[in-house]
Amino acid sequence: MPTDYANLVDGEMMTTESWVDVVNPATEEVIGRVPACGKEELDRAVAAARKAFKSWRKMSMEERREVVLKISETIKDNLDELMRLLTSEQGKPHHQAKGELLGASGMAKAQSTLSLDEEVTEDSDKRLSRTRRVPVGVVGGIVPWNFPVSMAVQKIVPALLSGCTIVLKPSPFTPLATLRLAELIKDVVPAGTVNIITGHDELGPLITEHPDIDKITFTGSTATGKKIMEGASKDLKRITLELGGNDASIVLPDVDVEKVAEQLFWSSFMNAGQVCIAAKRVYIHEDIYDALSQAIADFAKTMKVGDGAQQGTAVGPIQNKKQYERVLELIQDAKDNGYKFLVGGEEGDPTGSGYYVPITILDNPPEDARIVAEEQFGPVMPLMKFATEDEAIARANASEYGLAGAVWTKDADKGVAIAEQLETGTVWVNEFMQLSPFSPFGGHKQSGFGAEYGKEGLLEFTYPQVITVKRDAAV
Repeated sequence: MPTDYANLVDGEMMTTESWVDVVNPATEEVIGRVPACGKEELDRAVAAARKAFKSWRKMSMEERREVVLKISETIKDNLDELMRLLTSEQGKPHHQAKGELLGASGMAKAQSTLSLDEEVTEDSDKRLSRTRRVPVGVVGGIVPWNFPVSMAVQKIVPALLSGCTIVLKPSPFTPLATLRLAELIKDVVPAGTVNIITGHDELGPLITEHPDIDKITFTGSTATGKKIMEGASKDLKRITLELGGNDASIVLPDVDVEKVAEQLFWSSFMNAGQVCIAAKRVYIHEDIYDALSQAIADFAKTMKVGDGAQQGTAVGPIQNKKQYERVLELIQDAKDNGYKFLVGGEEGDPTGSGYYVPITILDNPPEDARIVAEEQFGPVMPLMKFATEDEAIARANASEYGLAGAVWTKDADKGVAIAEQLETGTVWVNEFMQLSPFSPFGGHKQSGFGAEYGKEGLLEFTYPQVITVKRDAAV
């Protein structure tokens, strides 16, 4: 029997009469049910957050840090249970689920050290002027299904540290580990400061347009981000949008082919390619293209695709049926156009269960191929050949997205010179998917609005307030 999970509202676990089924993508079996909240439940959660804000905003930074550290510790103390639950609903292998949870715990601990210091902008005989940061109020957080726990934590932590309260909506596809965490922290966070409610997709617009929510922080697709921006504009809500990407990697001819092949593979296929900062376009210099593309293909053929709960699984299923069908559609389009496959491209097993897509690597498809021009968000890797650095930079930048990118070379100075020409918020030289709790993460162009992580991410949850005192006032 599926397990029923409750929502956290005003310090209590609550349910509704209506439910949302949660499916294991590896088996297509219903493994849990969560409340299907609507306007009434949302109003209750927002009212609880508004009430709690009055007292939480007055708490010292040290008191807020203590709560954040307890959330970090709670994740670590319940790591095995949360790991298994996360794999069952999201599909990623156990070791990757564990990595997500440890990353969330570590990120919370590290970010707890951030501060919001006042800045004195004038200290003269005439006046003292200082700028302080004040919390925006009640935050509405909307979380995607690819990294459900880490994305939830990275919205809860800065909200709490800044003095805000939050109403968080997990994806209806992956709410279980987040709701279990909510139950575990129920007595850790003051009542009403953190509220976690679930529902169908219709709940998102209700959050975006709610008149008593002051800020929206959203991670997801660019198309949905545009709708959120439109909805939030009605009452000028503050927004942070971390959206889609079509990240490019540029591989120069001086790399060690054997060493870089495995790293390039994982830069595309971690979490079955369902990562906004995964390498979705890989440009390889023509001098090493044949050797490196073959090395990547050879490594890919040793990787097991399967249930993330089974030992030895390297790449799990696509998380949900809609995304599964979209990835298959892109692969079919490549086949229909006669593009060459180094790995994959064969028919899947239509009688089997689970949303499995074979590891797929394409050999030098054209730039206008859908599988290159669109964000695949699946275990698909198009490899393309380039002749000059200027050509590679131009092709990498020829996208409406600008989230992240990477340059691979033995010459670090050259790597940095190329990185500085890429139109993205983050660029790695000789690594991938490395995010720091102290560095801002955000996209250029249609990949986002605002930043997460670091002091810049924390400031997104605040207003600046300037207080000026005239020293020689005649009063």
